[in-house]
Amino acid sequence: MDVIVRLLRLDDDLITITFTRLLLRSFFWNYSIGTLTMGRKIANTIRRTVIGVEPDRISCLPGHVIDQILSYLPIREAVKTSVLSSEWRNKWHTLPNIVFDLNCVSNIEAIKDPSIFMSKLLRIVDHVLLLHSGPINKFQLSDPGCDLSDVNSVADIDRWILRLTEKSIKEFVLQIFVAKKYYKIPQCLFSCQSLQNLKLDCCCIQPPTTFKGFKNLKSLELYQVTMAQDAFENLISGCHLLEDLKLLYLEGLTQLNIHAPNLKKFLIVGDFVDFSFDNTFQLTELGLFSFDSRSNHSQLRGCSSNLLRFFAHLPHIESLVISSQFLKYLDAGDVPVKLPTPCINLSSLFICIRFNDLKQILAALCLLRSSPNLRRLEIAAKLEKHTDLLTPASYCWKDVFLEPPVPLRVRHVSIKGISDNTSELDFIRFLLMYSPMLEKMTVKLEINVTPELMTKIIQFKRASEQAEVIYQENDSS
Repeated sequence: MDVIVRLLRLDDDLITITFTRLLLRSFFWNYSIGTLTMGRKIANTIRRTVIGVEPDRISCLPGHVIDQILSYLPIREAVKTSVLSSEWRNKWHTLPNIVFDLNCVSNIEAIKDPSIFMSKLLRIVDHVLLLHSGPINKFQLSDPGCDLSDVNSVADIDRWILRLTEKSIKEFVLQIFVAKKYYKIPQCLFSCQSLQNLKLDCCCIQPPTTFKGFKNLKSLELYQVTMAQDAFENLISGCHLLEDLKLLYLEGLTQLNIHAPNLKKFLIVGDFVDFSFDNTFQLTELGLFSFDSRSNHSQLRGCSSNLLRFFAHLPHIESLVISSQFLKYLDAGDVPVKLPTPCINLSSLFICIRFNDLKQILAALCLLRSSPNLRRLEIAAKLEKHTDLLTPASYCWKDVFLEPPVPLRVRHVSIKGISDNTSELDFIRFLLMYSPMLEKMTVKLEINVTPELMTKIIQFKRASEQAEVIYQENDSS
């Protein structure tokens, strides 16, 4: 009777989520299971089954259908399904994807008290891994929001990772916080050659000297990770199948040397003195945010221009994002009018330009002239503090804004942060004059800019008859 009462009192997060939201997915309609169809019917059928009105239809679901249902549930809800029937009792033991986060601890009091929360979390993870009897494709311990600096907690994580490597895990995500230090990744993880996706936060990576990389790794994300320069380069060069790489605020590195023949997507956020690509000819999406202000002409490595050296290994780039700090790195040395090998695949460019820095303007113009198939352009305008503004006497229009060898093919342009500076207006004038396929240009002004600026822009000559210029005021709120 107690079991019947528990089933009749199952709340919406079990009945509705498990059978109303998930069973209505496309795979469910391929099976004929009587009156177990949708919405309220599902819950009613369960209740009638429990009190003996009809046979148990839950247990008759095909095994792979049950597995599919469980795969959409948080681990906490998946464990609850063990009370539905005898067939469901141990089904969650073979879940291939396991995620532990704030949602897996149900008691609100525990969330408010970090020590109680951690105690519950550790017990839950231990319980799940102890009873788990199948392969594990994905394991994620994500942002518990509590300090894991306790010695026992660190030892528990070490033990879990050892267990996971024995399961030949394919995706491992570790997002934790350890006060005043980094969690050191245990050596056993570096022997896990089944890994395909790896994401680490707030960790210290010290691979063994015998480590030759992850031979099956395709995606790597490192956030606030510390590691030595040679260890980083060996890691990247040893992952021959790596396609997606994200590096955010790494410590212990002064320069980035990327050797990854299959890399397709790359995002870098952080401060580095120097940067280079080697054998990255498959790279199509690139985001470059921030760079060490110490970058200067001394990092040219024997080349006359950082622009030339940088783009030599990016022949297939399609989408590019460049911050003003990184643009400063690129403008070191001689800035060519255009690249010797055009970026023929580049269709989307976001670039942040300091318009009181003539070399940044020249570098941006070089990219535009070297991108014959650019379709979408976004510009964030900035002005360097404590630096004089460029004036008409600072440069000659004809020398700086040279006509491109072929007309620009950009269709959509967005420029934000305009403050009525002469060099900004000249740049807009250049885009309107040499973009015959332009459809729309959106100009978002900086705060306290007079509307007369728009009058100036509207009067500029346009190569495209259908080009629409849209004026937007900055929302000061």
